[in-house]
Amino acid sequence: MSLRLITALSHDWEAGFATAVEGSRELTLVRRCADLADLLAVASAGLADVAVVSPEVRWLDRDAVGQLRAHGVTVVGALAPGDDAGERRLRQLGVGRTLAVTSTTEQVEDLLAGATLGDAPLAPLDFPVNFPLDGEASSFHETEPASPDGPAGPTRQTSPTGPAKPTGPGDLSDPTARNPIWPPEGAVDKGSAEAAESQPGRVIAVWGPIGSPGRTTISIGIAAEVAAAGIPTLLVDADTYGASVAQALALLDEAPGMAAAARASELGTLDLPALARLAPEVTDRLRVLTGIPRSDRWPELRASAVEHILGLARRLAACVVVDCGFSVEDDEELSYDTLAPRRNAATLAVLEQADELLVVGSAEPIGLQRLVRAVQDIGTVPSPRPRVVVNKVRAGAVGPRPERAISEALSRFAGMEDLLFVPFDPHTLDAAMLSGRTLVEHAPNTAVRSAIRAVAEACLPPEAAESRTGRRRRALARR
Repeated sequence: MSLRLITALSHDWEAGFATAVEGSRELTLVRRCADLADLLAVASAGLADVAVVSPEVRWLDRDAVGQLRAHGVTVVGALAPGDDAGERRLRQLGVGRTLAVTSTTEQVEDLLAGATLGDAPLAPLDFPVNFPLDGEASSFHETEPASPDGPAGPTRQTSPTGPAKPTGPGDLSDPTARNPIWPPEGAVDKGSAEAAESQPGRVIAVWGPIGSPGRTTISIGIAAEVAAAGIPTLLVDADTYGASVAQALALLDEAPGMAAAARASELGTLDLPALARLAPEVTDRLRVLTGIPRSDRWPELRASAVEHILGLARRLAACVVVDCGFSVEDDEELSYDTLAPRRNAATLAVLEQADELLVVGSAEPIGLQRLVRAVQDIGTVPSPRPRVVVNKVRAGAVGPRPERAISEALSRFAGMEDLLFVPFDPHTLDAAMLSGRTLVEHAPNTAVRSAIRAVAEACLPPEAAESRTGRRRRALARR
C-alpha cells in the first residue's frame, strides 16, 4: 500500500515537487493544500499519512504540528537549497525530518517510503547558554557568555544585607557536597557539552487538590533547597488558575514568563538563550519562570508549547520544579474538537512529562478528604507514582500527635504510606512572603524549613542521595 501525501508548499517549488511525487509508485499525492487550514482539514479526515510542509506556510506553529501528529500524520519539512533559516525554524517547531524541494523521485521515496515511518529525533541545537555549574561561571560550550539583550526579566526586591546563608543539619545544606545528579562526573572539569547534555535535568511536578493546600509554598521551598545545595534549578509556574510564584518572590507581575515562552515556542523562536532570558536568576543557581498574570490567559499555554518548554528546561537546569494547577479534568466535549484549546492542558502536559510527582494536601479534615480523592484522580492520568506531602500539620486541626493521627487515618482508609509532613508555621511563612524571600534566605533555622528540605531530599534519586551522603562523610572525616 502506497503512502498518502498532502503538501503545503511555497508556490515556487510546489509544481516541481508534485511532479517528482507523481512519478512514484510508492507515494500517492492526495491533495496540494493551499493553506494551513486546508492541510489540517485533510489530516483530520484521515486521508493522509505524511504531510510535507514548507517553513513559509502562514500560521504554521508548534500547535499545528502537534495537531497533525495527533491525527497520525507524520510531518516532514521541505526546504529550498541553502535555506538554513527555514531548517532552523522547522526544527524549533519540532519537525525533525526534512527533504529538499528539488529532490528526485528516488530521493523522496528513500526518505518517505517504508513499513514504519516515524518522526526523526531532533538533534540538540548548538546554542551557548551561561549559568553557573558547581560554583563556577561555566557554560555548555566554551564561548563567551550570551548577550543579556532581549526581553527584560523580572526584578526582585532583596535585603540590603543579602540573602541569608543556609545553615543547620541535612544533606542538601552541605556546602562541601558536589551536585549528585548534575553535571555528570567530569562534565565540569572537561568542559564538555556532550557530557552535560547526556543527562537531562529532572522534572518535579508539585500538584494538589483545590483548596490552597500549599502547592506554591512547597514548590518554592523545594526549588530553593535544591538550589542552595549547589544544583542549578529552574522554578516554573504552570498554574493556569492562580499563578502566584511571582508575588511570593516579589517579582514584577507584568514580567514575561510562561506566556512569553509559550508564545515564542508556538512561533518557533524559543531556544535555550531565549528561555534563559525569560527565566532570570533570583538567587544563586535558582531561576524562575513566572506564570500567567491572569487566569483568563490560560489558552496561551497549550500542551505542545508546555512540552517544548520543559524539554528546553531540562537542558537549562539540573532540576526543574513545576507548580501545577489543581484540576486534571479532560473535557470530553472538547476532546472531540482538537482545534479547541484545553483548559487543563498545561497541568496534564506537566504531569505526563514529570519524573517525580508530589501531591500536596492540607492537614485538616476537609483537606485530607480532598487529598484522598486527589490521589485517586491522579491515578487516571499519565503521571509518575505520586509521593504524598501533608502540609500545614498542627494539633489544632486533627488533635494531639497530629502526624501519627494522620498517618494512621490515611493508612487505614486510603492505603497511603511513607507520608511526608510539613508543619504549619504561619508567622514564619507570612514574614517570608512579606519580604519576598525564600525560607532558605529568611528563616533557615526553622522547623518548617527543615521539613521542606526533607521533602526535597526525598525527590532525589536513591543513588544520588547515597552518593551525597558518602561525600559528606568524607568531607567531615577530612576535617
